[in-house]
Amino acid sequence: MHQCHAKMDSMVPSFMTWIERCNSGLACQHDATQYTPFSVDGHVVGYVDTTFVRDHLLRFPDVFHMVDTSVQLVERVRLMSLHDRSSAVALPLAQLHKEGIITGWRDEMYPVLTSFHAEPVLLMERSASVYFGIKAYGVHVNGYVENEDGRLDMWVARRSSSKPTWPGKLDHIVAGGQPYGISPMDNVIKECYEEAGIERELASKAVPVGAVSYCSKYSYGLKRDVLFCFDLKLPRDFQPRVNDGEVEEFYKVSVYDVLEIVARTEGDVYKDNCNLVVLDFMIRHGLLSPSTPAYLDILRGLREADLS
Repeated sequence: MHQCHAKMDSMVPSFMTWIERCNSGLACQHDATQYTPFSVDGHVVGYVDTTFVRDHLLRFPDVFHMVDTSVQLVERVRLMSLHDRSSAVALPLAQLHKEGIITGWRDEMYPVLTSFHAEPVLLMERSASVYFGIKAYGVHVNGYVENEDGRLDMWVARRSSSKPTWPGKLDHIVAGGQPYGISPMDNVIKECYEEAGIERELASKAVPVGAVSYCSKYSYGLKRDVLFCFDLKLPRDFQPRVNDGEVEEFYKVSVYDVLEIVARTEGDVYKDNCNLVVLDFMIRHGLLSPSTPAYLDILRGLREADLS
């Protein structure tokens, strides 16, 4: 038992590394020399790299302009309906995609809003969300199995090598962005079938267990995300199936081996944000406890960014 605790303690610096890596944008999002607030209807809804504003957004003066220290929609666009406003913004975004400036186009709309239950002020192509530093949401499902002796295993997915983001990295059995017009629970059910062949009857047993948040800095913008976490207890004989080409294969791994994966910070590792969701699972299931060094730092770090 002492050796087990000692091994767990040695993993803690890696756990903190993932938290720090995912929150690499926290310290700089309000730095006006790096990021320009994006305001709509008087509300700050994003933070845009100042260079991106200067070199790209202000090339479209019929849609964007500067007002004091924030980039805003011009009056004509601001007074439009949600649909028309979104269509007006979509035109320069499509042009920037055509020029290779905005990459990884998804044809999926994200709401632009101040908090999850607020009304959207705009709908925006998902791939542009980081460029605008808007708040975005997702769902992550911890698919786990309880063995006869009480030990837990977790299903782990390997992302397709053809994915535009994080190709070949490890992932949750089911995870996805939260698009406009669908509830998180309905999104879980949809993603469960699309990604792992989990039928609605079983997927609907997923239990919402909270959320994690983070703010990551990338060369092209800020990723300000809240991930809704779900636990789904799966039958011992359950076998997920590759359904939509987004996953190459699935593995069933003991939770202790999952912690070993999280303890690696390079090589064959999880997609960055998955580590936060896994650590949250481990805390809730007692694998990390108050006796774990930096326990409170881990807890705080999982929700250090704006959780709204």
